[in-house]
Amino acid sequence: MSVDLQAVLKNKAINGWRLFWLISIPMCIVMLVALLEADLSTGPGVSHMIQFSVRWAVPFIFLVVAASSVQILFPGPFPTWWLRNRKYIGMCFAVAMAWQGTFIFMLSNFYRDYYFEDIYLLRDELEGSTGYIFLAAMVVTSFGFGRKHLNQTQLKLLHKSALYFLWAYAFSVYWWNLSYYENPQAIDYVFYWSGFLAFTLRIAAWGKVRLQAAKQNAPSMRTPLALNVLGSAIIAFGLLVAATGLQWREPVTEFLLAPAWSANLVLWLPYWPFEPFLSIFIIGLGAMLVTKARA
Repeated sequence: MSVDLQAVLKNKAINGWRLFWLISIPMCIVMLVALLEADLSTGPGVSHMIQFSVRWAVPFIFLVVAASSVQILFPGPFPTWWLRNRKYIGMCFAVAMAWQGTFIFMLSNFYRDYYFEDIYLLRDELEGSTGYIFLAAMVVTSFGFGRKHLNQTQLKLLHKSALYFLWAYAFSVYWWNLSYYENPQAIDYVFYWSGFLAFTLRIAAWGKVRLQAAKQNAPSMRTPLALNVLGSAIIAFGLLVAATGLQWREPVTEFLLAPAWSANLVLWLPYWPFEPFLSIFIIGLGAMLVTKARA
């Protein structure tokens, strides 16, 4: 007996707000159970809950980032369902981040000595605060009462900027876990490569659309062999860079921060000097060359 996947994925129970409740309610139950077992009488205990809650949040932002790309690259019933429910998956991310925000508030207000002596760093504070501002703006403008104040161009710019910033925050955390510490946990590898895959899928989807547009305008368009080879080599190098951060991170960071102006920027500019994203930049350049069609 064959199963009609398309019909299954149209079931109301796994679409829209019902999907949101289906995911967020169990997640909140798990969070409450962990909360009851945690030692909230100490700063480290609250800090543990911050890490626990963010691990629930991270998969959802990666799923949101990849949704449209998967639909472009692999059109079908499941990618269509995924894209159709992207908003509600994003709302699940917001719920997990609300838990994290609650624990951060507790830590910074009730355990101020521990927070400012062991955790606080201005740039981290700027990154985190900016991320929450973006997240709040995305949530508000996902509903009619907030969306009515923006035109389509403004709405798209806001959501895309917020999505990239939030992805960058999560991705960079796990890049640093792998590229700074010599004994990372298994979950660090899972989340780092998941975030990497989510964004490289966007690059691949952009390249596919770029090629399709060029061929639609002129069917004889094709990418020169030299650009194909060069672009492919650059993409391969980008993958190598992505996998070897621990080996190159220190000398590259020292080089990038050598100028005084650069060293000053690192104190307050989020993500500067962008080491976690170098592999993404390189792969994007390679994809641009591979998809540069000419008559």
